[in-house]
Formats: sequence, structure tokens, C-alpha cells
Amino acid sequence: MNMNQPGKLQFNRQLLHTPEGVRDIYGKEYEGKLHVEKTIHQKLNLYGYQDIQTPTFEFFDVFSREIGTTPSRELYKFFDKEGNTLVLRPDFTPSIARCAAKYYMDEDIPIRFCYVGNTFTNTGSLQGKLKEVTQMGAELIGDGSPEADGEMIAMVVESLLSAGLKDFQVSIGQMEYFKGICAQAGLDEDTEEELREFISGKNLFGAEELLTGKGISRSHARMLLKVTELFGSVQILKEARELAGNPRSLAAVERLEKLYHVLCEYGAERYVSFDLGMLSKYHYYTGVIFKVYTYGVGEPIVKGGRYDSLLRHFGKDAPAIGFAVVIDDLLAALDRGKAGAFIPRKPLCLTYHAFDYEEKLAEAKKLRAKGQETVLIPASSEVLEQKDGSGGQEHV
Repeated sequence: MNMNQPGKLQFNRQLLHTPEGVRDIYGKEYEGKLHVEKTIHQKLNLYGYQDIQTPTFEFFDVFSREIGTTPSRELYKFFDKEGNTLVLRPDFTPSIARCAAKYYMDEDIPIRFCYVGNTFTNTGSLQGKLKEVTQMGAELIGDGSPEADGEMIAMVVESLLSAGLKDFQVSIGQMEYFKGICAQAGLDEDTEEELREFISGKNLFGAEELLTGKGISRSHARMLLKVTELFGSVQILKEARELAGNPRSLAAVERLEKLYHVLCEYGAERYVSFDLGMLSKYHYYTGVIFKVYTYGVGEPIVKGGRYDSLLRHFGKDAPAIGFAVVIDDLLAALDRGKAGAFIPRKPLCLTYHAFDYEEKLAEAKKLRAKGQETVLIPASSEVLEQKDGSGGQEHV
């Protein structure tokens, strides 16, 4: 369009675009997204989880390195007029932990929260990833039992099935197993963190080089690297027992065995596998962790785990476990698999002229009162042509 052409609307076309890493969602796609959110929300409510809404931005310290959440370089940071450093939330768990400590400080019985909202991560190398995504999840605070672990993972399985996803796998790990072997090998905290980064990135050459450089014995180095091979069905837990030679790791395996028994009671075991080499960038995880993978999506569509020490940072000593579904990735999986296809609503379209507007309005009011979505459209051939092209409305 020639911006200087007489009679043409002049504007800056740059204003039509969104920044890198964010996008508009509208029409049928957004309607489908809301449908998935509603379906999962109903499942969470069935388990007794109550809705909670926390602020979109918080004080920086809620997501600081000491808390063990997203690295500072990946946070959206800004200042308020008092000079406080604020951040857009990169994930929900620390916010909900803060909220639970504030309002339920003296509560002893387990509390259950569920939520939905957007998170913001300022990643440098996107590789197709969005910087703003919608997450929906649940947190169970005050219950440190294997039964609580099982409830959380079973709820994930049932939520995904209810949303229409059929082919997926819940991969379960245990942070304590890895930490136990690190302690057995005599690794200091910094070396353990470096090793975690290498193993998380599947960089075994880097991990081996690190251990050699730190003077770790060959037997201990082999044991640490062997952890990355411990993945598969429940039978892999037997190998994990044989590899570990310390009480901390053995207790972690026993916990996974109890968890598997609970999942069998739920009937969710067919969707479960184990991965003792699976670690997380969130350092607040303390025990069982899990991720859900499916076809066509490179990243996990669900992440979760136990964080029994996190609430202490906010003054409340309570065990907790939670998960978050990345709704955007779940929708991509549903679309690629053509599973659970959402059928958009088709509102009834009533056309009117100047002489019968009141009559058509009265008809529309009656239809809406009965729950029928109804749109009033002026009898203009141009408007009707546009609406007919959308394919989403039935004309009367």
C-alpha cells in the first residue's frame, strides 16, 4: 500500500506485528484453547483442587537464585517507582509457595490449589519457543507421602486423556537418587551443579571430562555416568538398586517402587516409565520429578515434581508437589495428532432490516435466554458475504 496515496489510511505497519516470542491467538484456535483449559480445570476440581490467582509480577527475590528457580538472565526484570526490582513470573510454583506461606502459615492439613495463567521467560535462543506461554497446573501442599505423588501423576494422566491426547509417556525421575550418588562420589556442591548441567543437556563427553578434571575415581565416575542409562520400564528400578551403594539413593528407589504401586491402583501404569538420569533446571525440586512427552513436540508438555524445601524460604516448613501443563504445547500435540479435535461453536445469525430490527432483536433475546448463541447482522450484502466466508455462522 502507498502510504502517501490520497484517500488512503496512513499508519505504521510495524504496529501490526508482535515482538519476537509472543503471538496473537484468536478465532477457532482460541476457542479450542479455552475448551482444553475448561476440560482440564474440571478434572482438577474433581480432585478437590481450588482455584488460586497470583500476581503476574512479583518481587525479584521470589524467583532468585537462592529459591532455585529460573536463571536471572532469563527473567523479565523492571523497577517500580520505589526502586524495587520486579519480575514477570517465569513459573507458578514459587508464587504459590509464597501465597501458601502467607495465608496458610499455621495450616496443618493438606491444601490443594489449581491455577491457569501465562508465564514469561526471556530466552536468548528461541528455536521456535514462545517467550509467553499459558500454563495450567496444580499444587498439593502439606502431604509428603508417596500417595500424594501418585495422586499428582494420576491427575496428569487423566487430565491429558480428558483433553483428547492418547499417545504420551510420563517419564519419572528422582533427584535424591542422583544426589545420593554424587555424595557417595565425594562431589562438592559446585561440581554437582556442573555435572547436572552436562547430564541435563545429554553431554556425556563434557560430564566425563569434568569428572576426570576433578580427580574423581574411575569407579565413581562410571557410576555417575551409568545413571544416564537407567531409563525404561519399572524393571529398571532393580538395576538402579544394584548400581547405588548408599542409603540415600536406595531410599529414593524404594520411594519410586511405592509410587509405582500407587499408580497401578489408579490404573495409570501403562503411561509411565522411569528415567533416573532425568534432572531439572529448577533447583527447588527435592524428590520425585516427572515430565510428559508426546509425538511431534520436542519439549515436555508437562513438568512437575516434589519441592519439600521451597516453602521454608517463605517461613513455612511443609512438603509439597505440583505440576504444570504447557497448554500451548498440548494444543500443538493435539493438532499434530488430530486427536480430540475440537468442534467450534456455530452461533445462529439473524439478519435484519431497518423495518424489522425490533422483531429480530426480540427473537435474539429469546434464543439467548435458552442458551443459543445468536448474532444480529444488518441485511447488507457486503457484510453477509464476509460472514459467510468465515464458515462459522448459520444464517437465518
